[in-house]
Formats: sequence, structure tokens, C-alpha cells
Amino acid sequence: MANPRLRGWRKWAKKDWAIAAVGFTIILFALTLLFDSRNPTSSSSSTFNLPSNHLIPLTLLHRAKATGAFCLDGSLPGYHFQKGFGSGSNHWLLHIEGGGWCNSIETCEIRKRTALGSSKYMDPLIPFDGILSHQSSQNPDFYNWNIVKMRYCDGASLAGHPESEFKNGTKLFFRGQLIWEAIMSELLSLGLSKAKQALLTGCSAGGLATLIHCDDFRAHLPKDATVKCLADAGFFLDEPDILGNRTMSNFYHDVVQLQGVAKSLHKKCITEMEPSKCIFPQQIIKNIRTPLFIVNPAYDFWQVTCSNTTICLLLNAISFLIIGSITDWIIIRYNTS
Repeated sequence: MANPRLRGWRKWAKKDWAIAAVGFTIILFALTLLFDSRNPTSSSSSTFNLPSNHLIPLTLLHRAKATGAFCLDGSLPGYHFQKGFGSGSNHWLLHIEGGGWCNSIETCEIRKRTALGSSKYMDPLIPFDGILSHQSSQNPDFYNWNIVKMRYCDGASLAGHPESEFKNGTKLFFRGQLIWEAIMSELLSLGLSKAKQALLTGCSAGGLATLIHCDDFRAHLPKDATVKCLADAGFFLDEPDILGNRTMSNFYHDVVQLQGVAKSLHKKCITEMEPSKCIFPQQIIKNIRTPLFIVNPAYDFWQVTCSNTTICLLLNAISFLIIGSITDWIIIRYNTS
């Protein structure tokens, strides 16, 4: 007869050992971050810290009042803009900020009290690093381009619609699609309409927004312009998690239903399957006509370890601490027009 203690251990190991492994992974990352922050020779501190005179101011989109393009709390959306020069004067790079999603009235209420749901909490000045940097040594391809960082404050990858507002008597503004259109309108008036080359990019939820709006971005620009899109760490999978639950599928379903995202998704897809399936990149890319790059970490920490709602929320909270620390990036797809 099998030892009852051994049987209990085996039963526990099916689920709880996986969660324990995730906990150990989180602790390991936290220790790594702590070590790097205390290491005076850390390369990131010397390479990416820009002096204060290179901080880029936040521009609030005042014309958004006319179109009703508001953040979750009703405040004005915003962006940061660094004007191009020299050979990059007619070249544009737009980057959409990431930051997860809200899938319920309760989570959107929490979110609207942060910079991811309200411009009231956004930093008025930020540095431009990496692909946004003005330094040729750090960003040789785009340093002199017109560079825009679009702030993310709707909680649905710039794809929500006002028809889904005011549920349960709660005043929330689901205006992501209107925010996208309003910012595009302003940038077109600032010179984007004359672009010779243009790249739309975004990270995480901003990467998903890049996929959703890629063809629309291309449609606004001159026909002879070279236009491409790059989704960075935005390829979320419609697959069961390590416990066999469809966490991401259920989560996306709630986001799509709450904010009316289906109207921003490809019409052909939503006529063939449940709309929340059409927000997954594996479906979106089937209909994108614009040249597209998809970049993901070799091991996506958030997706690999996201085993249930509790852990996902914890990982979402610490994701901003580790983003940018993974340097082993791989390009997994290039789709030419």
C-alpha cells in the first residue's frame, strides 16, 4: 500500500509546487535587481541615465476635449515629443507605452488613480532612452528622428469605445480608440503627414496596441512613405497556463467585453470567431498588410510564470522593475507587404 503521506505530496505537487517555483523565481529576480542597483559598475547606470536637460516634457492633448478623447478618469491624454533634425527631419518614430489592462469596474477604478489611467499622475518630464534616445552612440538608427512617446491611460491598448461606459453606475471613460485618433490627428498636423519614413512601435500592452493600429497608422501616411510596425513583448499567447487554466483568454474576454474593444478589431476576424479571440496577436497578424516586426524576449518572464490571477497581479506590479533588464531579444517574425 502506498504511503498516504507520499500520495498527499504527489497531489500537492501538481499545483502548489508550480506556484512555489514561481515564488522562487520572483525572489531570484528581486535579488538580482537589488544587486544591480547596488553595483556601482552597473552598465545600465552609466549608459541610460540622461542628464536633466534632456528630459522631454509631457504635452496634454487639449484638442481632445472636442472629440471626447479622455483617460479613464476623464483627464486629458498626453504624449512626449522630441523634434527631429538633419537627415531625420522627415522621419518619425511613435512609441506606445505599455502597462497591462483593466478587466473590471473594480480594476479600472484602481487604475484611474495612477499614471496608467490619468494624466494627473503622469511625470511631467521623462528621459528618452534606448530606441527613443537622442544620442547617436545609443540609438544610431533613430537618434535624429521625430520621436513621440504616447502615454497609455485607457487600460485597453488604445482600443476602448464609449458605448461601453457607465456600467454599474460607475463613471469611467473607455475612450482608447478616440485617444489614438486624437493623438494621430495632432501629430499629422505637426509634420507626420509629410513623413518619408515612419515606425510605429510599443511595448507589452503598447505592443498589442501597435498590432491593433498598425494598418490604420499606415493609412494616414503618404503612399510613397516607408512605413513599418514593431511590436515589442506584445505577443501574448492564447494558450493554457502551467496549471491548465486559460488565464489570458478569460482575462482578454473581460477586457473586450468591458470596454467594447471588438469595434477596433478586424471585421473579418470578429465575424468568424468570438471577438475576444481576435485580440490575440496570432489572429491579428493574419490580417495586417503593413510590414511588421515582432520582437519578444527569448523567455518572456511574465507569460512563462503567469499561472493564476494572484500571481499575474503580482508579476504585473513588478514588471516595470525588470523591463529593459533582459537583453537577449530575438526577432521571431517579419511580415512583408
